[in-house]
Amino acid sequence: VQLQASGGGLVQTGSSLRLSCAASGFAVDTYAVGWYRQAPKKERERVSCISPTDGSTNHADSVKGRFTISRDIAKNTVYLQMNSLKPEDTAVYYCNVLMGSRSFWGQGTQVTVSS
Repeated sequence: VQLQASGGGLVQTGSSLRLSCAASGFAVDTYAVGWYRQAPKKERERVSCISPTDGSTNHADSVKGRFTISRDIAKNTVYLQMNSLKPEDTAVYYCNVLMGSRSFWGQGTQVTVSS
């Protein structure tokens, strides 16, 4: 199982970014995939997740209305569209897949939002 996150960068407040999580070793429509983030000196928090069965999504209150998680089954990739970015969104973003009791993480991609 591998997760390759990409798409981070340095942007200004109000900008948009789209993160990609390319999965291998499993199909993204068979396990729940989530995006997490970790800011300096803070704990890692879940941002968004997408259900394997029906593709239903869940977002943290702090990003609702601004972030959207989606997937492309043909490309076996999960995306995180981030709009109206704020400085407090600055963090390393990780994708994660939960397989029963096993959890796999990608390498993370840095998102920095300047004010």
